Amino acid sequence: MKRKTYLKKIRLANDLMFYIYTHIESDINLDELAASMEIDKFYLHKIFKEVFGRNIYESIKSIRLQKASNLLLTNRYSTISQVANECGYSSQTSFIRAFKERFGMTPKAWRKGGYVAYSNRLIENQTIIQASTGLFEAMEPTIVKQPPLYAYYIRDRGYDEGIKRSWQKIQTLIYAHDLADYQLISLFHDNPAITSLSECHHVAAIATAKESEEINLPKFKIAGGVYAIFKITGKKPDLLKFIQWVYHAWLPKSGYETTTKPPYAIYHKNHHLSDDGVFEMDFYLSITL
Repeated sequence: MKRKTYLKKIRLANDLMFYIYTHIESDINLDELAASMEIDKFYLHKIFKEVFGRNIYESIKSIRLQKASNLLLTNRYSTISQVANECGYSSQTSFIRAFKERFGMTPKAWRKGGYVAYSNRLIENQTIIQASTGLFEAMEPTIVKQPPLYAYYIRDRGYDEGIKRSWQKIQTLIYAHDLADYQLISLFHDNPAITSLSECHHVAAIATAKESEEINLPKFKIAGGVYAIFKITGKKPDLLKFIQWVYHAWLPKSGYETTTKPPYAIYHKNHHLSDDGVFEMDFYLSITL
């Protein structure tokens, strides 16, 4: 396969995945979407599965349920019906059926504490989270209104060595283009306390001061809005445990709710690229009242 063809496939698949994540609350019509992208729908299905190893409909269902599982915990003033609508379900009945199939309990049981046992069972098999000694209870965020960010990115499915390789590719891009004015950004689509690390999606991104047609990576917009910013330093296990704490402890007690926008981090020091494995970052969490 020619490199140009390969890059085109990667870009199309990532554009579609980005669209799904940013329109998860809507009825995603693949016929209309394929037409707008000027591509055959069946070819779009083929490319997506080739790149991500899962068909489009399975991905939409998985993303909706993962978003819903978080919102049920963090948005305590939203009804189950409102959470279902926010995650793209027009029928509460179909949402409850799909949720029970995925998590083994109803949304009501999940919200009443069922998530604790589910999360504990999952974390027992995720030893990297258990390795953290980080304490976050005293952390207090700053609330800001953040503008949109435009970035080039590489998407990975699974929190494994693939993420480090993606960051090394971005580092290679920085050296090859002599970039001096940029930000390194991670997007965290999933909560590792309720989603297996092998299923979590991660985005490694670079926001540059100037656009360049020579950068052969897909580009997207990180949504602006009101965010809570946490300043955190640590190692990889601390980051995963911190994300768990934000969703399961800080948000429910904070008086805020979150949205379907993924949280992201801007690095001052990237642990995937540092010799000591230490990160320094500002972690941005979308919030609303």
